[in-house]
Amino acid sequence: MRHGDGSPPSPGTGVYPGSEPGQGRGEQAGRPQQYAGQENGQQGNGQQGNGQQGKGRRKPGWRGRRARRKQIRAARRTIVGRHPFLAAFCAVILVLTPVWVSLGQALTDPGLGSSVGARGAEWLRTHGFSSVVNWTENQWYSHHPPPVGGKPASSAIPKLGSGGSGFSRTTVVHLPTPKRMTSPAGHRLPGEGVWHPVGRRVGKVPAVYETWVRPDAVHTSLVIGVAWMDTRLLRATLYSGSTIPGGGPFKHSAPIRKTAAKSLVSAFNAGFLMSNADGGYYTNGRKFVPLRTGAASFVIYKNGSANIVAWGHGKRATLGPDVVSVRQNLDLLVKGGRPIPGLNPDDTTQWGFTLGNAVYVWRSGVGITRNGALVYAGGPGLNITTLADILARAGAVRAMELDINTDWVNYATYRPHGAHAAATPGNGKNLLPDMFGGPDRYFASWWSRDFITMSARTPQRKTVQVRHRPGHGAQHG
Repeated sequence: MRHGDGSPPSPGTGVYPGSEPGQGRGEQAGRPQQYAGQENGQQGNGQQGNGQQGKGRRKPGWRGRRARRKQIRAARRTIVGRHPFLAAFCAVILVLTPVWVSLGQALTDPGLGSSVGARGAEWLRTHGFSSVVNWTENQWYSHHPPPVGGKPASSAIPKLGSGGSGFSRTTVVHLPTPKRMTSPAGHRLPGEGVWHPVGRRVGKVPAVYETWVRPDAVHTSLVIGVAWMDTRLLRATLYSGSTIPGGGPFKHSAPIRKTAAKSLVSAFNAGFLMSNADGGYYTNGRKFVPLRTGAASFVIYKNGSANIVAWGHGKRATLGPDVVSVRQNLDLLVKGGRPIPGLNPDDTTQWGFTLGNAVYVWRSGVGITRNGALVYAGGPGLNITTLADILARAGAVRAMELDINTDWVNYATYRPHGAHAAATPGNGKNLLPDMFGGPDRYFASWWSRDFITMSARTPQRKTVQVRHRPGHGAQHG
């Protein structure tokens, strides 16, 4: 048999004259030349009378097959063809580049938490992995329950100074000082439940009082902080963020401006992410999330007063012209001065899915008393029932849960020098020594969650009557 120009192939090579090396019969049959040459050699030996012409071909071993695959890949014209697995890996990395960028930004964003783990969890929650995060957190907290028994460490008890009213003789219209709280743990320890004035004075009168109690009769080494706020002296403002509720721009958003800082007395966290809050969000004439009838609602009115209601139930629980902001979060915990009947911490359909609510974690809540004061409670080792019990003991007639987990529970007061001096992180103080995140978070541009501030009103003066009785000192009416 002859090639196109009639020339026979070179003996023993399988290469035709005029052709390039590697274009012999071996490659035409789809095999590298070295195997074709080996076969030709074996046939030649048979023709020389070795008696092996009739024997079958011996298959190459794994090294031969590996070499053959390498030669086939090397013969391919593209890098993808020569390195398919590397090309696939690079393609996956390229396609997921937006994911890596988003995750990297989240892990370096302090607004998503004080630790890398907390930031990663928040990122996963907002990207469809909420159930995975919840399951993981439930497992962790279930295997790391709070300590049982014991007494609080001295470092866990806030340094509040001496108790008392702190009123001066010249006073203003204010609410009466709250009575000492009873302890959920039973017998009160020294200082437990005693109220202490803290923060900026309004007209020389304390507007905020704080105390501490133990959460229950089992976890007696834990400390819960409680704050009482005089709404005759303070006005409330809802600050919104790009994470909660999302969107914007907002009239009030972090950082707190200098003009607002000159009257700031306290600030505290709001509620869950809106995807977990089972409620709505309204502020400054705009509904960011539709309001739900029956949801526990923190309502702020034009005059700065605040109320806590089940939305749609009652005269002041509707969206009238005097309503400035409504922040909803789950359902009421306390109603009529008592924890709601049948309160079940395992009912995730009512109390949210964030941590299953059956475990003891950092939690917070806010309530309103019969005379209109606001009470805040927050600390470790709480579940729904113990949080509701503490708020009721603090005098709340209605109360709701706010945010949970260590990174999000925070209450801070500020006491600058001077009646109209600006509040700053330097003159701020947390409700509990071991609260995560300092008083500076509300002054940071990166803080992207909503929160509530309580600021000094212009005080309304009242006449102080001084009565003198024989043999007695002055008595103030």
